[in-house]
Amino acid sequence: MSAKIKVFTFNLRVEAKVDGINTFSNRRGRILDTIKEYSPDIIGFQEANDNMREWLIDSLSDYTVVGCGRLADWRGESTVLAFKKHMFEMISLENHWLSATPDIPASTFGGDQSNCPRIFTAVCLKHREASAPFIFLNTHLDHKGATARLLGAVEIMQYLSGKGLHFVVTGDMNALPGTAEIVAFTSFAPCGRPVIDATEKLGGTFHAFGQRAVPTKIDYIFTDMPCDPDESFIVPNEPIDGIYITDHCPVCSYVTAE
Repeated sequence: MSAKIKVFTFNLRVEAKVDGINTFSNRRGRILDTIKEYSPDIIGFQEANDNMREWLIDSLSDYTVVGCGRLADWRGESTVLAFKKHMFEMISLENHWLSATPDIPASTFGGDQSNCPRIFTAVCLKHREASAPFIFLNTHLDHKGATARLLGAVEIMQYLSGKGLHFVVTGDMNALPGTAEIVAFTSFAPCGRPVIDATEKLGGTFHAFGQRAVPTKIDYIFTDMPCDPDESFIVPNEPIDGIYITDHCPVCSYVTAE
């Protein structure tokens, strides 16, 4: 038994008054329209603060939405996961901080890392038409420190190595293709099957609400499950009356759960 799964990575852009017309409250309708139109089976959201997380839970009635904030009180920005209720059984859920003490909320690597704690949320899911479960992990690596990003990528892959299951990783990695932190994701083979960048043939994704003429590629989907990168695509994000979906383009790939 196997099942093809439609995967989204989706940076929502945190709620911020400085965004003017593109503040989150003005973009909510476009976000929901995008999810409805493309109907991804699993979604990794980045930059969801407390109000946004509650809004996702209330608005995505067809999905289970999980994740906690990255601060010491489990509030603040989160790397929320969503998956279709009718399609998956959730076996387990974990939140870990990217640090030498991953079970301590708000812990960091220090060094060149920004003052933002970084977190990943992971669930073990079983598709109702597949034979085996898999790990779905979502993260948002540091925007400032290359060393912190590399340590975070290695920690994630070590975590997956300990699970012994195939996986999908989504995230805003804040790093360009070919950098050490991106190469780290594809240098491991935790289950003996090569890890690929499902987005390897795609272009830039971060456009800063149209301010970047040439978007930067920092959003990725990695997997060791059967996947054809030729099927991956960037979701169009043209403004309507000046309002974008978000300051990134959502990215879609397909993987097969076996």
